[in-house]
Amino acid sequence: MKNGLFCTAFAASLCAQTPERRQTLAEFNELLKIPNTANDPASLRRNAEWIRDALQKRGVPATLLEGPGAAPLVFGQINVGARQTVVFYAHYDGQPVDPRQWQGSAPFEPSLRGAALDDRDARIYARGASDDKGPILAMLAALDALRAAGRAPSINIKFVFEGEEEAGSKNLGALLTRHRALLQSDFWLICDGPVHQTRRMQVYFGARGVTGFQLTVYGPKRELHSGHYGNWAPNPAMTLARLLASMKDDEGRVQIQGFYDGIAPLSEVEIAAMKAEPPVDGDLQNELLIGRPENSPRRLIEVLNQPSFNIRGLASGAVGEASRNVVPTHATASIDMRLVKGNDPARMVELVRAHIRNLGYLLVENREPTEAERLQSPKVARLDWTEPGYRAVRTPMDLPVSRQVILTLEAVHGPIVKMPTLGGSVPLATIEDVFGVPLIGIPIVNHDNNQHSHNENLRLENLWQGIATFVGLFTMPAL
Repeated sequence: MKNGLFCTAFAASLCAQTPERRQTLAEFNELLKIPNTANDPASLRRNAEWIRDALQKRGVPATLLEGPGAAPLVFGQINVGARQTVVFYAHYDGQPVDPRQWQGSAPFEPSLRGAALDDRDARIYARGASDDKGPILAMLAALDALRAAGRAPSINIKFVFEGEEEAGSKNLGALLTRHRALLQSDFWLICDGPVHQTRRMQVYFGARGVTGFQLTVYGPKRELHSGHYGNWAPNPAMTLARLLASMKDDEGRVQIQGFYDGIAPLSEVEIAAMKAEPPVDGDLQNELLIGRPENSPRRLIEVLNQPSFNIRGLASGAVGEASRNVVPTHATASIDMRLVKGNDPARMVELVRAHIRNLGYLLVENREPTEAERLQSPKVARLDWTEPGYRAVRTPMDLPVSRQVILTLEAVHGPIVKMPTLGGSVPLATIEDVFGVPLIGIPIVNHDNNQHSHNENLRLENLWQGIATFVGLFTMPAL
């Protein structure tokens, strides 16, 4: 049986009521029950140990790669003596959780919801279900499928599962460098991110970089009665709103001078792939209740290849039942900037600094302004560059290994979507700096998975199809 037909048949068998599927879900539940947030290093280690043990149970030599202050990397390898060695990367850590926002179940109490267990839209809800424990579980199940079919991989496989991706991968570079000889390969497959919004399989050849900071402005030294002092004491919430509004116009274009300079142009192959992407913007507008997107009429796939400036949170005073009639003392915004190839994270933050200073602000960094500084200037701001982040990376789509991956996925899924750049960020730059090999993204999870938010979920059909994806990749013809 040809490889693609084998993978498709295996995925179909999992979508029926089978003991194998129940066993897969039971194992998935075990992994999802282990908390995986950055503020719980003991639980991160439990995740790593669980995954290591799961690999060993399948006969894969596996160990934990350690470094000072770092969550361990899980490393496993299958050497079949092939000409080609491929690293499969994913991460087992997850975003922070607020249990009060989760509906129907707690973040680490997996909940299967659907009309029936074989419902194609049934989903399992838990933190990490999609981002990124689902792909790890799918790889484990793909190994089971190969063993059950009496098949061996056609390539040498190395697994690298990180525990700090959601916290900026701050120790990844040091760990990769320390174990560089062990982790040598021909290319890496990055198993993170969602499939296309049409639910078609997609492959991405790059990802945006990221950096983030906190920005605080100040009002009176103490909260003041809004009746006695309103219209006299400067309101920091209003000040911050004006400052942020100066950075982006009503159409969505960032107004910080130099923000779009130095962007690496797309190749003809990449432009052609973008033009071939199935239309999705109209459906997304209806799904998300967006009357008019930013940067209209440009499509989503086009603006993903531009840097972005995002306000991910605002805080000042209080709202709802906690509201008080006061002038607040300060206001803070949390900002992330997604970067494209050609953007340097440090330079992008420097452009923000220059913009703030050009508006007449006295800017301090990583500390509170002194009383003298607050009296010296009517406009004072504090910038905390808490997340240095990393740059964007893009692998050429016409490399032999790129074609190898595309043909393998098309054999399993039929026509796929080819993306020059994923909108999200994964630490491709960190990997590229150490190894300098091609990096290609293989997402399997559903686009509507509430990734990074409450009620994160994985659509079970995506899990079954993901297992078929990895069966195909594990057995793809080596170059």
